[in-house]
Amino acid sequence: MSTVADDIARTRASVRLGLPLAIAAAFAFGSSGAWARGLIDAGWTPGAAVTVRVWVAALVLLIPTLLALRGRWRSLRRNAGMIAAYGLLAVAATQLCYFQAVAVMDVGIALLIEYTAPVAVLLWLWLRRGERPTRRSILGAGIAFVGLVLMLDIVTGVQVNVVGVLWALGAMLGAAGYFVLSARADTGIPPIALAGTGLLLGAVGLSLAALVGVLPFAWTTADVDYRFGAVPWFVPVLAIGVIATALAYVLGIVSTRLLGPRLASFVALAEVAAALLFGWLLLDQLPGPLQALGGVLVLAGVVVVKLGEPRSRRDIPSTSG
Repeated sequence: MSTVADDIARTRASVRLGLPLAIAAAFAFGSSGAWARGLIDAGWTPGAAVTVRVWVAALVLLIPTLLALRGRWRSLRRNAGMIAAYGLLAVAATQLCYFQAVAVMDVGIALLIEYTAPVAVLLWLWLRRGERPTRRSILGAGIAFVGLVLMLDIVTGVQVNVVGVLWALGAMLGAAGYFVLSARADTGIPPIALAGTGLLLGAVGLSLAALVGVLPFAWTTADVDYRFGAVPWFVPVLAIGVIATALAYVLGIVSTRLLGPRLASFVALAEVAAALLFGWLLLDQLPGPLQALGGVLVLAGVVVVKLGEPRSRRDIPSTSG
């Protein structure tokens, strides 16, 4: 009985600590799009903005990462494939696609498209593994689809930015691997070391792509305009590098390990609210009534999909931005 009581106490303590950390991570992540849109409007390419963002975060975490890895270098070599996937998929590809999307569409809308990842995972498991979704999951997917149609203003005849939508869908695919990799607690790699090594690898990958000309790279030292006024270029660079990346990834990994991927993926939906809030505060972007209704339906559909997952897959996470 005492062992069971101790386990319950530890679980409750993990939730009490993990919830505020997960919410903080969601709001930190959610601020990135608005800060980046200011840089892009000032003349930065999305590739330059995301590369500088990841390099700043990697350098901030470099010393803590090296300290955390003392005596753990074997675990780093043993999990080289997982770290490579984390750096190139969960960091570089996801953030690049998201920044490309917010360059041509509202921050909140781009992030909501990214958050349809659970529906994509549901379809992939059905088509590739034959895991038929439950009725509740099918209902949730339908709700999310209706919400996506409303959110993109298709019914009112507004021209959809197809390029922006495709980039946002690319971010969705990259984000699907974020929680899966973050939740692995059997690697022997401390959370801060996973974030630090992944960010460093992502920064190197983006830089190489820019050097060979695959990734357009242009930047300027001109002031950046936001709703509240103009700021020097390094203000948004530090904001997205230190707060929206370094701090956000560490908090996200720690909170996911404390809460488990299922609960963490629900709490991470707060990132959408954060993106809308920062989009309004920094850029004066607000969705229209129909788009707002669509956003609510997308989130509701994602929740229903998650609730409809079979018990054997309830610990498989689905998304993050």
